[in-house]
Amino acid sequence: MKRRTLLGGTITAAVLGLTFGLNSAALAQQPPLKIGMSMAQTGGLAGGGKASQLGIEIWRDDVNARGGLLGRKVELIVYDDKSSASETPAIYSKLLDVDKVDILFAPYATVPTAPLMPLVKQRGMLLMGNFSFQVNSKVGHDMWFNNAPWGPADSWAASFLELGQKAGGKTIALLAADQEFAQNLALTARDVAKKMNMQIVFDQAYPPNTVEFSSILRALKAAKPDIVYVASYPPDSAGILRAVNEIGIGDNVKIFGGGMVGLQFGAVMENLGSLLNGVVNYNTWLPEPSMQNEGTKAFFETYTKRAIEAKVDPLGYYLAPFGYASGQMIEQAIKAVGSLDQKALAKYLRENEHKTIVGPIAFAADGERKESATLQAQFRGVVDKNMDQFRKPGTQVILFPAKMKSGDLISPFEAARK
Repeated sequence: MKRRTLLGGTITAAVLGLTFGLNSAALAQQPPLKIGMSMAQTGGLAGGGKASQLGIEIWRDDVNARGGLLGRKVELIVYDDKSSASETPAIYSKLLDVDKVDILFAPYATVPTAPLMPLVKQRGMLLMGNFSFQVNSKVGHDMWFNNAPWGPADSWAASFLELGQKAGGKTIALLAADQEFAQNLALTARDVAKKMNMQIVFDQAYPPNTVEFSSILRALKAAKPDIVYVASYPPDSAGILRAVNEIGIGDNVKIFGGGMVGLQFGAVMENLGSLLNGVVNYNTWLPEPSMQNEGTKAFFETYTKRAIEAKVDPLGYYLAPFGYASGQMIEQAIKAVGSLDQKALAKYLRENEHKTIVGPIAFAADGERKESATLQAQFRGVVDKNMDQFRKPGTQVILFPAKMKSGDLISPFEAARK
């Protein structure tokens, strides 16, 4: 009996091993499931692009460890768009016509994404957006899904201006880069200000290559606004804050910031240090207890190790977890639909709520979040040359939304700076 049992077990193990080997061989012969994208590896958006790509790569590794999708290994095909809008149309045509990708992810940011929208719509392809702002407002592509937490178009500006109004602000200064993303923010800010019966006393766009902001800040200061709303890209954000530090902004300013890109990245924050104090700015994820979800801790443990090796943003809060979330949403859609049918995948994404490491995500008809989850947070007690301070709660106090709030606004801005 024992000999038969042993022999039977040996045969069973051999059969199972053979079956597993055959399955593995079959899977290995399946063509990879290709996800194509461009991502800024060079140029002004590279810091964000590299962190975003690392987040997506971590998801790819995780999903492949679980057996891939549809029995196929997931492969990423990525090209450098050099942070330029002129590069992306040719790249995405190549992804579709030469690389024959199955799924498209958008590049990081508004400027490189906007030129793609007509092409993607024409080809009938689903596109997972990546932190662009209102690029679908005119195109109306029904297979666009933005991973960013922006929500309704006016919610970003509204949350900031309402904080300023509650602090006693009645007049507004707008300062925005002359690029699509910043101008979209400025446009919504004007609309919100009008609805709130707030007077705009200064409204200026500056060329994207501006490096010296002293004269602009002096003119803004002379207008004596109560609220200063800034929509800027990373190089500009640093230049503007240095100019504020040099010449001041006026004792009447209740709140300053709002739409400054760059102040979410570890290297920029460490470099600016104490110049950040008092600024209220948008963000997407911060290390506050209210923002922990299933998988968040494990993701950042992996991200931190790999970010050091890859020499990318060591914090990764702003973009990386949302890159991972894009993968999670595509994974859930493909598993639910059971195919790569673009219309079926879009229908599933549009009609269901999706569980991700950045919290539940549900889309409105335009492919943006049904409800804004964009944070407004104030920098407090920041010292120079200290990265670790940003890993702790309290350095960026969440003022909005209410369900994630961790403190109240310190106002006026000059007092908050001190």
